[in-house]
Amino acid sequence: MTQHFSAQRRVWTLALASTAATALLPTRLAWSQDVLAPAAVLATLERVADWQLANPSRHRPDDWTQAVGYTGFMALAGVSRNPAYRAAMVRMGESNGWKLGPNFYHADDHIVGQTYAELAMQLREPRMIAPMRAHFDSILANPRTGTLDFKVKGNQDRWSWCDALFMAPPAWLRLTAATGDERYAEFALREWWVTSDYLYDRQEHLYYRDSNAFDQREANGRKVFWGRGNGWVIGGLVRVLQYLPAAHPARPRFEQQYREMATRILALQQPDGLWRSSLLDPASYPMKESSGSALYTYALAWGVNNALLDRAAFEPAVRKAWTALAANVDPDGRLTHVQPIGLAPKVFDAQATEVYGVGAFLLAGSEVFRLAHR
Repeated sequence: MTQHFSAQRRVWTLALASTAATALLPTRLAWSQDVLAPAAVLATLERVADWQLANPSRHRPDDWTQAVGYTGFMALAGVSRNPAYRAAMVRMGESNGWKLGPNFYHADDHIVGQTYAELAMQLREPRMIAPMRAHFDSILANPRTGTLDFKVKGNQDRWSWCDALFMAPPAWLRLTAATGDERYAEFALREWWVTSDYLYDRQEHLYYRDSNAFDQREANGRKVFWGRGNGWVIGGLVRVLQYLPAAHPARPRFEQQYREMATRILALQQPDGLWRSSLLDPASYPMKESSGSALYTYALAWGVNNALLDRAAFEPAVRKAWTALAANVDPDGRLTHVQPIGLAPKVFDAQATEVYGVGAFLLAGSEVFRLAHR
């Protein structure tokens, strides 16, 4: 495995290298000296991260809720000079024994592997991915091939709900990057399109949360497309594209879906800069929502930073979204307006917070920080 941490890994991380090299280019557009200024963005990120570290979630440490938070801490570690954020992730991995969650096939219990793999590559520590690799090898040897119908027992052994596309595929791609073994990426890419063929509405360019939503309608008669659910998907697209080489034959198809969704999401942004928990019936759910909005901000800012989206068209939306998200942070660093755990649009308490919302916020802000420097 050691040799994979050199030559073969460089092949799979080529796309990231160009991002890192351009992350701190001189500013081409004027960013005002307020919440959008690079120093202010970073200060807000660190304030939110510090609050989360001081007020840890009660979910189990390998739970998906926590693991989404970890993705954000890893992103923050990439732009902050404070070593505490990556150190906290290493401590978490050591405490978990570098194991995935207990539900063997379930995508939610694979997401923690994204952080393990990133740490393994950064610190050149193959032991950090050894349990994950054994786990995924067993899945490859015994793959599930059943229905994606959400009403059928056992269906969650496959990626039958849209959230799964943020949770699992990026972990599989990162394991290929860490080991050079392309079987993991091949599995993830193949299964992505199985899920997409089932849940993606090609007219709306949005994903149903799961098969239960196919026949549901909002109060205004429109189809039900959950805000955070589609945030999971477009965020998952970003996290796949980060580790999918530019010359990979599957990349054009992923880029096409990413641009389709980004264009649709841009059109659904609300006047205050955020998105609502129901994308097509915002009037029925008028409350601000931080977690889905942060995932969209992350995805759109990343696309501008990596020249997949037109800067003139998308940067204003990113700036507006970040300004609104920053306003949802209390003075002590507590992120508010986070829709609680669920699977559909919902009315909720404006003061609600959750660690996965913090993770999405940190992902978004790290890309906004890079955008402010370009």
